[in-house]
Parts: sequence; structure tokens; C-alpha cells
Amino acid sequence: MAQTPSPYDLSPPTDEQLQQLAAQLSADEKRILLSQGTEAPFCGGLLDNHQQGSYVCKLCALPLFSSACKFESGSGWPSFYAPYHPDHILELADVSHGMRRVEIRCRRCDGHMGHVFPDGPAPTGLRYCLNSASLDFCAAGEPKPDPLRRGERDFL
Repeated sequence: MAQTPSPYDLSPPTDEQLQQLAAQLSADEKRILLSQGTEAPFCGGLLDNHQQGSYVCKLCALPLFSSACKFESGSGWPSFYAPYHPDHILELADVSHGMRRVEIRCRRCDGHMGHVFPDGPAPTGLRYCLNSASLDFCAAGEPKPDPLRRGERDFL
């Protein structure tokens, strides 16, 4: 079955925009998003969030995951079984630390989100394991942040 293309503008931010957005991040957020870092397990601010809404990239605000797909994995990081839209994430082979994993990045700004593993629940069998520091949460009914000023204030 064919997937409908994303309604969001997935073109990358300019270098100047990226520098401006990165300047607003904490040192830990920069380490995780821009240098493929990982936050310690069981300490991320979004791990125990049970509100309805959307999880967006902390850097460019592209919607990445929905609370409807979040589940308790016991891994220590927020976990989801499917992305907001498959076009919104980029998957890359990661062979660092003596392991074979699949890294997840934001398709628009290339920010590091975490990894995906083939041990999640139905219906996908996938576990997208993410760093809270890579994400912002927007409660259902709240406007979406639009740091790139692309007119993307609503969730589509």
C-alpha cells in the first residue's frame, strides 16, 4: 500500500538557521542531538509523560512520534512502536560501541533521536528508543512550535 507523502516541508534548515536553533540548546541537548550522544536511562523528562499529544524534534519541531504509539518498554527511554510519519525519520546503520544498531535521526535537521530495535509490540514489532533531550512534547490541542517559520503551527 502506498504511503501518502508528508504534508510538512522536509527541506533542511539553512546553516544559519541551524546555528540559531543550536544556540538555544543546553550543552547536554547539543551533545545528544548534534554529536549522537545518549542520555542516561530512567532520567529523561519525557519517559513518564502520559499526556496525549505529539513529540517533535527539539531542534526543528518536525513531528516525530505520537503519544498514541508510546508504550512502556522498561528500557529507561521513551519508546514508541511507530513514527508520526515514516518520511519524518532517517534510519542509519550504527556499528559504534561494538554493536550493530539502527540509528534514528530527524529527516529535516539530521538531529540524533536514538535507535530502533526489532523487539517492540504489535502491530509493528519495533521499538523506537529515544532520548528525551532530543524531543519536545506538545499536548493535544496546543499549537506546534514553528522555529523555522514555515507556517506549520497545526498538527496535520
